[in-house]
Amino acid sequence: MSWFESLILGLVQGLTEFLPISSSAHLRLTAAFAGWHDPGAAFTAITQIGTEAAVLIYFRKDIARIISTWFRSLYTASLRSEQDAKMGWLVIIGSIPIGVLGVTFKDQIEGPFRDLRLIATTLIVMGIVLGIADRLAARDEEGGKHRAVRERKTLSELSVKDGLIFGLCQAMALIPGVSRSGATISGGLLLGFTREAAARYSFLLAIPAVLASGAFELWEVAEDPGHISWGPTIFATVIAFFVGYAVIAWFMKFISTKSFMPFVIYRILLGIALFVLVGTDVLSPHAGESGQ
Repeated sequence: MSWFESLILGLVQGLTEFLPISSSAHLRLTAAFAGWHDPGAAFTAITQIGTEAAVLIYFRKDIARIISTWFRSLYTASLRSEQDAKMGWLVIIGSIPIGVLGVTFKDQIEGPFRDLRLIATTLIVMGIVLGIADRLAARDEEGGKHRAVRERKTLSELSVKDGLIFGLCQAMALIPGVSRSGATISGGLLLGFTREAAARYSFLLAIPAVLASGAFELWEVAEDPGHISWGPTIFATVIAFFVGYAVIAWFMKFISTKSFMPFVIYRILLGIALFVLVGTDVLSPHAGESGQ
């Protein structure tokens, strides 16, 4: 991997990680369209550490409060009813599905799941799901001629069942094209949560999963150091951090007043375009793999 490739891929990772359009799919597609080798699941996992570092800094006050209260609640019974202590457990519970499925389907994630036809399918299908979820949320918030405005749930109403459902939605993002934020936010909206609540829990839930995935890939790479270009990968991770931080700040403001429909339309059009390119042999479904 060249330094120029790492610059572009770092920018792509930072720009797309927190938007509901799938960063892993865009890394894969950027390489395919540019004629580069697929950066691979290991590169994706490591550069995601950069974007998660941005999450840690942006939500540092929330995270510090949650961790502190959770730890203290382990030996102080009166704190166990506190929202922050509950949130600590809910993040742990919600992280179980992706941990189990990530280990179980590791080979598929690094191989067959990166087929461009599958990515096109998940872009379209999850785009439609996000659109439906967004429309239902808008109906509740706006009401109508024959409908009263319906109060949506906040994070204080998050239950263990909700946490597991969020976790299962997050696990779907193991398939490129699904999008971690897109799947979890869609799940949250369908469960009746506000856009802000769904997005905030989505970002918090991603922290242990992404950091664990990145650490696991670093451990494997350490055993075979020639498997990855360290300089460009670290450079891409740093770029992803700075760009990712700016995107989080923008996205949290955007969702407070705007619809997700621009992302829905973008996903569907990109998926259709990808099917056309593969169907007309302009792109191989395995472009970039094994030097293709």
